[in-house]
Amino acid sequence: MENKFLPISMDDMRERGWEEVDFAIVTGDAYVDHHSFGTAIISRVLENAGYKIGIIAQPDWKSDKDFMKFGRPRLGFLVNSGNMDSMVNHYSVSKRRRDHDLYSPGGKMGKRPDRAVIVYCNKIREIYGDIPVVIGGIEASLRRFSHYDYWNDRVRNSILVDSGADMLIYGMSEKQIVEVADAINDGFNPKYIRHVNGTCYIADALDEIYDDYILLPSHEEVASDKRKYAEAFKIQYEEQDPIRGKVLVQKHGDKYLVQNVPERPLTREELDAVYDLPYQKAYHPIYEKDGGIPAINEVKFSIVSNRGCFGSCSFCAITFHQGRIIQSRSKESIVREATEMTKMKDFKGYIHDVGGPTADFRQPACKKQLTHGACKNRQCLYPSPCRNLNADHSDYIDLLRAVRNINGVKKVFVRSGIRYDFVMAEKNDRFIKELIKHHVSGQLKVAPEHISERVLDYMQKPAGKTYDKFRKKFFEINEKMGLKQYLIPYLMSSHPGCELDDAVELAEFLRDTHYQPEQVQDFYPTPGTLSTAMFYTGLNPLDMKPVYIPKDRHEKAMQRALLQFSNPKNYDLVHEALERTNREDLIGYGPKCLIKPRKGDWSYDESRDRRNSASSSKKKSSGKRNNKSSDNKKKDNRKTGSKDNRNRGRNNTESKRNSKNGNSRKSGKRTKR
Repeated sequence: MENKFLPISMDDMRERGWEEVDFAIVTGDAYVDHHSFGTAIISRVLENAGYKIGIIAQPDWKSDKDFMKFGRPRLGFLVNSGNMDSMVNHYSVSKRRRDHDLYSPGGKMGKRPDRAVIVYCNKIREIYGDIPVVIGGIEASLRRFSHYDYWNDRVRNSILVDSGADMLIYGMSEKQIVEVADAINDGFNPKYIRHVNGTCYIADALDEIYDDYILLPSHEEVASDKRKYAEAFKIQYEEQDPIRGKVLVQKHGDKYLVQNVPERPLTREELDAVYDLPYQKAYHPIYEKDGGIPAINEVKFSIVSNRGCFGSCSFCAITFHQGRIIQSRSKESIVREATEMTKMKDFKGYIHDVGGPTADFRQPACKKQLTHGACKNRQCLYPSPCRNLNADHSDYIDLLRAVRNINGVKKVFVRSGIRYDFVMAEKNDRFIKELIKHHVSGQLKVAPEHISERVLDYMQKPAGKTYDKFRKKFFEINEKMGLKQYLIPYLMSSHPGCELDDAVELAEFLRDTHYQPEQVQDFYPTPGTLSTAMFYTGLNPLDMKPVYIPKDRHEKAMQRALLQFSNPKNYDLVHEALERTNREDLIGYGPKCLIKPRKGDWSYDESRDRRNSASSSKKKSSGKRNNKSSDNKKKDNRKTGSKDNRNRGRNNTESKRNSKNGNSRKSGKRTKR
């Protein structure tokens, strides 16, 4: 029995000899019994704890039928939206409805509702009344406080309030879910299970909260005052630590949302136990007729090595969900999984990845994190690696060697991404040489995201010069080894703080490094991130200083086009961007130019191109302006984030653009495009 999929119907339940299930898990994803799917992990953990679990995957929320397939569960319902927030799953950054859902049969859209957790909970309440309902997963975890919702363009309540659930479990949840299940099994109403770390509940009054707590600005305050929103977010951001964090309380109407401190990370032995459970490593056979579940293709021959991330990029929610303290599996556990993988009938000898949120993080950033928690006001890698950072890849090297030496394994790739600044922080080149020689599939993906120092400051990413050093080292080592492999950098446009001239700077870097990305990602304001708080408030919550936010669609299109300046479809947008930023020196035929002039362009100065060509060998490869002292002065002004300076710059540019040629119709065409 233990090697079968868990029940998805009454017939499956009866085949096991059960009269009822203890918990029914309702999920927005199709049922895939693989440990890369949250539903699979939670269901197997509960099964291992002795509970009878049924899976209700992608129920028809317009009908009662699917929610009643097991009858009334003995203990209650557990609800999640799937591996992604349902709104991110459904909509692109331009709010266009996506065409495919990789977590649904055959990739078909429409199998889950928008705001799935809320919809599912409302339906359960409609059918079963006061039955215990517990929510979790990524959608619940990142929306646990009052939060800015990009799709509504407003601040929404905590999802615990809007869903009407009894309690919320945030984070990865293996410890909490068993403790909560045991309490419900012992007869406790989940509304009054208030002692479990990593959970949220609703209190009627402050005197019901026995722990020391921090009172956040209320929902009503953060929904009406952006500065209050930023203040509340800063506290949430700083207190998400299982060791030094405090209980957080936020008033919603006449009730109080209470977040207990995060659950402590799993030990290596506990994490091994979770991944050693009897997953089928496949989607349920019921989906075969529909073409299967596409999401399994990315993870079927990949191995999860670790959790958590101390990189703390502003735009990423991993630290808010998984925490900054790294948890990793043992070499023995991973070797067991890889050995089992070689016995799968469709295994071709290639393990696609051994990694996690950041592949080369295998231990906490420093020993202090395990006893005192992650630093409240200091990042591990930003703006430069902390002096206490344990930049050592020995354990990861040993792990990769063990996996690639398993009989039947031809090659082991690292595809989930590495932190190149962490690699560069190591005192030797052992890891990067090992990586290049054995674990790159012709292309190595890294995420510099940008090159502008100003933008990288807002992203909490390393300076662009760090990426350039890594890039040069990567190609030097490849050349010495006689290999021809490539770097694929992920790049982002329109991040908070990114102005048009920053996008031009990045375009110049791409020109000088002879790389044109096939895809560029616009910044996507998803719940739970520092960057989203900046996007909504126009403030950096960490210092409360104003941040320029590129929200205008046309400007965003120009920023994106600059990163693909050689694409003929982007010519007009690139041309306009260079005019707006007074960078007509990049329009021409010289080696430093991004685009050629339009035919008959009276403003094109051919002699300038000849001068540029003659002096190009003396210019820095970064393509920045020649006057170094002027550059430094400008950089200092830009880093102050002065709103007045930015407004003057935009007004001057606007004035020039509107007056040029006196052609208002031309300006109107640009706006229309």
